[in-house]
Amino acid sequence: MDGPVDFTALRLGEDGQEIALATRAECEAAATALARQARRSVDIWSRDLDPALYDRPRFLDAVRELVLNHRHARVRAIVYDARAAVQRGHRLVELARELPSFIELRRPPPDYEAFPEAFLVADGRGLLRRPFADRWEATACFDAPLTARELLRFFDEAWAVSSPDPELRRLHL
Repeated sequence: MDGPVDFTALRLGEDGQEIALATRAECEAAATALARQARRSVDIWSRDLDPALYDRPRFLDAVRELVLNHRHARVRAIVYDARAAVQRGHRLVELARELPSFIELRRPPPDYEAFPEAFLVADGRGLLRRPFADRWEATACFDAPLTARELLRFFDEAWAVSSPDPELRRLHL
């Protein structure tokens, strides 16, 4: 696509073109649009809960709206290094503490730490995928059920052997 992408014009479950992204701002806009349109689930795989994407007011509002307006909705995140997120006061961690029945964060076992990617999957169809978690080059697609299913299969496998991170449960007063 040429020029800036209008993510608000794309529809989750309908628009299947893959969009190449290169900047933090584009990734943030894609993550927010996917979360805003989700009705059932948002699944996040991240090294440090990417504050530039997931600790932003618009993204947090979309997640809060998802879980409060759709009673069976859930948000799951697998995070390698929760300590940094907790120390920064990451607001998604705080939201998970407020709404633990809907938002859960876990740490994967060491065998998964070599996985280089970061991704977000919305409703098992839309995705934001960064092949290298430490870079902003990414692809977004609002209707990629096969790729989303592949990522969710990996995510669910890791989720089953992951555990709640004590860093994420601890309350800082």
